[in-house]
Amino acid sequence: MVVSVICILIISYLIGSIHGSKIAQYLSGVNIKKEGLKNSGASNAAVVLGAKYGILVAIIDILKGVIVVIAVRFWMVEYSDFSLIERDVLLYSAGAAVILGHNFPLYTKFKGGKGTATLIGVLLALSWPLGLIGLILLIGTTFLTDYLLIGVFVFYFVFIGTSIWFAEGIGPMAIAGFLFVMAIILHIENFHRLMRGEEMKISTFLRMKKPSV
Repeated sequence: MVVSVICILIISYLIGSIHGSKIAQYLSGVNIKKEGLKNSGASNAAVVLGAKYGILVAIIDILKGVIVVIAVRFWMVEYSDFSLIERDVLLYSAGAAVILGHNFPLYTKFKGGKGTATLIGVLLALSWPLGLIGLILLIGTTFLTDYLLIGVFVFYFVFIGTSIWFAEGIGPMAIAGFLFVMAIILHIENFHRLMRGEEMKISTFLRMKKPSV
């Protein structure tokens, strides 16, 4: 069983390493990691290539989280006799693995995205009502404050709350805390830009001229 769990985590990481930005690059001919904010996330795809590519990248990256968690849950129901605590730990661990794969893919020398879209997928698969609430709060906070960065961390608080009140044991809480700390580190430059008044506002993005790709 230990070997099976290790294989699940490795496969989850590898699935996470499949980036929506690569599909966008294939379709557009533009490597967004070398343009704009110089990362492979959906927000940068939207800035560099326009909203339709941003949506495409977001959907692909969200689906990674959804697919991994649903597949692991199915495997546990059909092929394991784990307790509820063990099931939640494995689900959150697989979710963390797919996010790590997105953020630090092996084939790009561990330089990937920041994991927000994939985290959305993970939470939607863990509990679609809570994931939907988190997504609504993310969007609402983003437009209320004019900053995606703030909306992203509101979603992280929903994810942490889910791990505290709707999961068994302390394992999910520890994993959620780890992902939160990692997100802070990966968004350090965004926080610096926010404090300098240089972080891109949603209103500014919506007024930008659509790229001709």
